Amino acid sequence: MRGRVPYRSAARVVVAVAAFAFAARPVAAHQLSTRFDAPVPLGLLYAGAGVTVALTAVLVARLDSTPERTATLGAIPRRFLVALRSLGRVGFLLVCLAVLLHGLFGPRAPGENLATLVTWAIWLKGVALVSILLGSPWRILSPWRTVYEGLCRLEGEPIRVRRYPDRLGDWPALIGFVLLVGVVENLTRIPQLPEVTAVVVASYGLVMVLGAFVFGRAWLDHADPLAVFYRLLGRVAPVGSRETDRGTVELTVRYPWQACSRPLDSRTAAAFVVAMVYTVTFDGFAESPIYRDLYFGAQEALGVGGTVSILLYCLGLLGFVGCFAGVTALVDRLLREGVARTGAGRSSRAESDGGSVPTISLVLAPTLLPIAAGYEFAHTFSYVLTYAGRLPRVAGLDPIDPLWWLSLPSYWGMQVCLIVAGHVVAVVAADAVTRRRAPTERWALIAHAPLVALMVGYTVLSLWVISLPVAA
Repeated sequence: MRGRVPYRSAARVVVAVAAFAFAARPVAAHQLSTRFDAPVPLGLLYAGAGVTVALTAVLVARLDSTPERTATLGAIPRRFLVALRSLGRVGFLLVCLAVLLHGLFGPRAPGENLATLVTWAIWLKGVALVSILLGSPWRILSPWRTVYEGLCRLEGEPIRVRRYPDRLGDWPALIGFVLLVGVVENLTRIPQLPEVTAVVVASYGLVMVLGAFVFGRAWLDHADPLAVFYRLLGRVAPVGSRETDRGTVELTVRYPWQACSRPLDSRTAAAFVVAMVYTVTFDGFAESPIYRDLYFGAQEALGVGGTVSILLYCLGLLGFVGCFAGVTALVDRLLREGVARTGAGRSSRAESDGGSVPTISLVLAPTLLPIAAGYEFAHTFSYVLTYAGRLPRVAGLDPIDPLWWLSLPSYWGMQVCLIVAGHVVAVVAADAVTRRRAPTERWALIAHAPLVALMVGYTVLSLWVISLPVAA
């Protein structure tokens, strides 16, 4: 197996993020205020928490089996899809170049520059929303992959100096995700600075392209933080595609929990999932007055500057990873006890690869993805659309409001529903996993309980975060 256990993952991440300490500030990336910045009323918070617990109880008690089905929506000619992919590759590469040029030479106002308007909202968060709905488009859109594949065509063969080391796993992507999203986007002023944003994009792209020259396509698959981020979110997508031997590509629809019950391929990917759940929650929490009070209190107590935000982020990440590791160990212990007490041995209900903590972490981690996806969508879809509506400013035109039709109470209700829906999908995925590994129905329910408790905790925490006011 590739990677290391989650404990070591978190420890190394803490060391890595220290490199960005000089830029830390008590701010968040979502700097353009909108009419949706008002917190969800406490009544909706309590209602959402109650519905979460009630639905969890019903699902655990009533699910006899996990439904799985893939249906075909229609077919698209492959030639049309190839043309669409080419358009996407070239188009996004041009967008990336525009971000670099406008960031370096355009206006300094963040609301009028493509670098700040596109990079953090439409690119980082917008592609994430597309991944949740349709699967990751990053293999098509990635400008680094486009550049690399173009140079490979000119060379006539894949460019690679050496094989990508298996021991690296998704380590580079995990560290890159924590630095780029956890620290730079959430804890610095960089998303407000067009020129610095352009430098970040250029540096990121240079590392990806140079790494691809050395390690080939595997570098872009395992070291690109956005590639892994979008790929994991894409597991939740209800819509997908598959090629046929008739020269067409079929559009398919499936239950959103189906791919979330399949194991990950490395322990570092499991740590990446936990980091995703934590970081999107921290993103919302970092905008609240409670975080500001915590930040300045810790700053005064420790006698340090802006680096305290790095410390708070890392402590929270360690806490989330520790909780997941503890629950994983408990679930594994219960499954082993169930096998021992029933005398089932390696029954047909238990998976053949055993129940060690590292192995089961690969199985349980993807069941958390629907929670991350639900909160990601609830927290950022208005942010993405609001920034998209301000793009006309770049051309000197008046901005538009794509959400003019959405009232504030409807938005509140939509946030709660999205978070609760993500929780429901996660519970169903976890049920499928524990049923496959437990020797009997009774032990499946027993082993499922700690994971359900963790999921309820994550979901209620997400609901609480959206009930917090946004600090000015």
